[in-house]
Amino acid sequence: MLKVNNVTKIFNKSLNEEDIKVALDNVSLNVNDGDFITVIGGNGSGKSTLLNVISGALDLDEGSIIIDDANVTKLLEHRRATYIGIVFQDPLQGTAANMSVIENLLVASRRAKAKTLKWGFNKKDTEEFKEKLKELNLGLENRLNQKVGLLSGGQRQALTLLMATLDKPKLLLLDEHTAALDPKTSKTVLELTEKIVTTNNLTTIMITHNMRDALRYGNRLLMLSEGKIVFDVAGEEKKKLSIEDLLKKFDEANIELTDQMILNKWYLFTFMP
Repeated sequence: MLKVNNVTKIFNKSLNEEDIKVALDNVSLNVNDGDFITVIGGNGSGKSTLLNVISGALDLDEGSIIIDDANVTKLLEHRRATYIGIVFQDPLQGTAANMSVIENLLVASRRAKAKTLKWGFNKKDTEEFKEKLKELNLGLENRLNQKVGLLSGGQRQALTLLMATLDKPKLLLLDEHTAALDPKTSKTVLELTEKIVTTNNLTTIMITHNMRDALRYGNRLLMLSEGKIVFDVAGEEKKKLSIEDLLKKFDEANIELTDQMILNKWYLFTFMP
C-alpha cells in the first residue's frame, strides 16, 4: 500500500560539512494494506522526518514515495491530503481553535472532496457527526457549537483523530500524538486510536517514545537509528517481544534512550508487575 524507495533526506547541505545532517539514509520500506506500524528510536533517529517525507511536508533529496500505486513524490503536501490523514503531537495543531466542533468536522469531511458552490452544511451531516462523537465517549456530541479552543488537550486530540479518519484515508500518520497528554488521557486516546484503526482497517504508522505502547499496539514495529531502519519485526515475533528485548535492541544499535524512554523504563520496572 505504501512504498518508500531508497529515500534520503539531508539537512544543512549548504553549510559546513560538520553541520550537515543526514536525517534519512537510503531508507526503503514496504507497508502492506492494513498494517499498524509503531516506530521507535532515539532523538534525531529520523522518525518524524520519515513521516514528514511521506506526508509531503519535506521534499526528498533522493528516492520516491508510492501510495496505493500512485507516485506522490512530486505532489505537494495539500495534494497528498486525499491519501493521508495526520495527527500531530501538539493538540493545538490539528484543529482550528476559533471554530466550533461541528465547523471543524465539516471542514475535515470536505478536505478530500471536489469543491463546488453548493451549500456545504446539512442536517444529515450534523446527525452523522453526533453519532461519531458519541463513540468517543467524551460528551462532545453535546458540545457541537462550542469553540474547539475551549476543549481539553485530550478532547481536542480525540477530535483531531476523528477528523483525520472521517473519510478513511489510505494512510494514517500519528506523530507522537499522545506525547503532550497526561498518562490517563494518553491511554484514553490510544484506546480510541486502536478502535478507529481496527474498525476501519486503516493502514497506520505511529511514532512513540513509549516502549510499552510500541509493543502493545500494532502488528509491526520499526526501530530507527541515525536515519536507518535497524530493526523491523512483525506478527507473532513482535508479540513475543518484551521490554527487556527492546532494551537489548537499543543497546545493540548503540541508541541513547530519550528522557521519556528512561522515565518509562523506570516506571515499568518500579511499578509494573
